[in-house]
Amino acid sequence: MTRSMLFAGVLSLAAVAVAFAADPSGYKVIGHISASDGGFDYLTFDSTNHRVLVGRSTGVTVIDVANVSAKLLAGPNVHEGLSVNGGKEILTTDGAGGSVHILDGQTGVNIATIATGRNPDAASIDPRSGLVMVMNHSGGDVALIDVKARANVGAITIGGTLEAAVADGAGKAYVNVEDKNEVVAIDLVGKKVIAHYPMAGCTSPTGIAMAIPEKLLLVACSGAVAVLKADTGALVKTIKIGNGADGIAYDPTRHLAFAPAGRDGNLAVLQVKGQDVTLIDTVPTMVGARTITIDPASGRLYLCASRLGPPPAGGGRATTLPGSYEVLVVGK
Repeated sequence: MTRSMLFAGVLSLAAVAVAFAADPSGYKVIGHISASDGGFDYLTFDSTNHRVLVGRSTGVTVIDVANVSAKLLAGPNVHEGLSVNGGKEILTTDGAGGSVHILDGQTGVNIATIATGRNPDAASIDPRSGLVMVMNHSGGDVALIDVKARANVGAITIGGTLEAAVADGAGKAYVNVEDKNEVVAIDLVGKKVIAHYPMAGCTSPTGIAMAIPEKLLLVACSGAVAVLKADTGALVKTIKIGNGADGIAYDPTRHLAFAPAGRDGNLAVLQVKGQDVTLIDTVPTMVGARTITIDPASGRLYLCASRLGPPPAGGGRATTLPGSYEVLVVGK
């Protein structure tokens, strides 16, 4: 081998190493979908209709991912929208009204309003019973909503400030208690608390997901992801990520978890292998992109944010730029 060939080979290997280090997971922002300005909270994916539902201060933004189009179904102070009753309807949590609304999934016409409790925030479906768990953020209890009967069929008192929850599909669910830095295991059939799981090194837990076969809980905390054993609450590890995560998504097909750091404007990609979870990549997204959902079929991820203007001269919070709200599409 000549000296020039050796030098070229070294450069080629260096280029490969740099490329691998810069993008080890292959994930990146691959699309931008514009929508109306305004506040936002949780995103969920409607697999039946291939739509993203975004809770907005003025309703639910419904995004047709195939046609890359967005429309707003008007409603009061929506924190989360869930596709229910076979995709024909959308349940929305009304934080100010202490209720959930069931809307026609196409027109947005309000079909039913059901009282829940104080400041309903996140919501999650139990796949076993079909009940919707509504976390009353200020009330400290979980309202159970039968969407077919359009009725509140009971509540589970937990205490504290409740955030997101995840069900295991076998009759149990796990709820983040933000002000107590714990996860609480609940029995959905018996409508009772089973156990409290304190998390050392995890403050202000918000988003939660579950690797069900591995029985691992993945919790988005302030600047970290906590990994717990679902059956015992034992803390496996705490993984440092960026700041400002308000959600987490898990892809059971690819065994990957994704935690969006809204303050730092990036997305942590974590790999689940058996009982071990490791951070394998940090993908640039957008400052403010703090909540997330996943299309389980394609593996594509959806986050949203508005672009920020310069901070005020006297200090304080920067304002959002008009016309800048968008949903980011992350994939390969």
